Amino acid sequence: MMRTLFLLLMLAAGPAFADPGDVQRFPAKGTATAELRIHGSTDIEVFATVITDYQRLHPGTEIVYEDVITQDMYAQYLRQRHSPTGPDMLISSGMDLQAKLVNDGHALPHRSPQTDALPAWAQWRHEAFGISYEPVAMVYNTRTLPAARVPKTRRQLLELLRAPDAPLAGKVGTYDVERSSVGYLLATQDGQRGSMAGALLGALGDNQVQLEERTGVLLDRVSSGQLSLVYNVLGSYAQARIDSGAPLGIVEPEDYTLVVLRTAVIPRTAQNAAEARRFLDYLLSPRGQQVLSREARLMSIVPTQRGRAPGRSYRPILLGPGLLVYLDALKRRQFLDAWKGSTQPR
Repeated sequence: MMRTLFLLLMLAAGPAFADPGDVQRFPAKGTATAELRIHGSTDIEVFATVITDYQRLHPGTEIVYEDVITQDMYAQYLRQRHSPTGPDMLISSGMDLQAKLVNDGHALPHRSPQTDALPAWAQWRHEAFGISYEPVAMVYNTRTLPAARVPKTRRQLLELLRAPDAPLAGKVGTYDVERSSVGYLLATQDGQRGSMAGALLGALGDNQVQLEERTGVLLDRVSSGQLSLVYNVLGSYAQARIDSGAPLGIVEPEDYTLVVLRTAVIPRTAQNAAEARRFLDYLLSPRGQQVLSREARLMSIVPTQRGRAPGRSYRPILLGPGLLVYLDALKRRQFLDAWKGSTQPR
């Protein structure tokens, strides 16, 4: 109830999601004894509930949270890693870029009872850790897309995009994979898993697909009716909008639903590594997982915690070296050239 009220107040005050680059300082609740600097791709107002709860347990910790787009987070860290104001923790849904930081020797290891409780596919080398999982969904406007036409699978979406009356022409959106690293990750995963990925991209292009970098912008546009459906977006943000009264519906595709891990990495250059380790253990603790699930709407990743059970169609993206394949410069360029060839107007 409190989270819903908070989101309603945010909507009344202005845009529902903070702009990238926004920085918020959470002063210590008591005498300041420690500082923790976090760069995160989760919007500040979503993650604020987690930070506030952590400070109830550790009132002497001041936390500075900077909202950074996943792709910018990686580049910004490499530029600022030796700065005294550099981040102590990176929390991102850009799993591939987090894996690259680990692979290139930029992460500190950490092992604790909390990290040992993670599924094997949700941590890599004790240096990258999933803190929550996120189904990737289609989100539609319940007022502009009749229930009978809502696609439940990618094949049904393809049929809708090819329908003679063109109900989604100019009214469908997805991530711009050139600017969004999460979008790029999801598109490459689709390409590996789905035999119809190419046909679906071509149909999106034929329908003048609208491309955006941020989840919040896509959801703004589908909530307002500018778009009727968006494909391959993070579902938790949409659920928060629904809780606040937005006319949205969520479809987790029945053929397969990709699952993204929101991952945490402690940089090797962290000025406050001990505090970062303590925060990570909190995130993976029963209390932290409950706050992530109930308040921040980010699904619990620790199997022993109560929460929604993964659907049978869920296909987690595995955290590990396989994520590095499409970060190769040549493969990336080839993939983007093919993607642009399909999605741009012909």
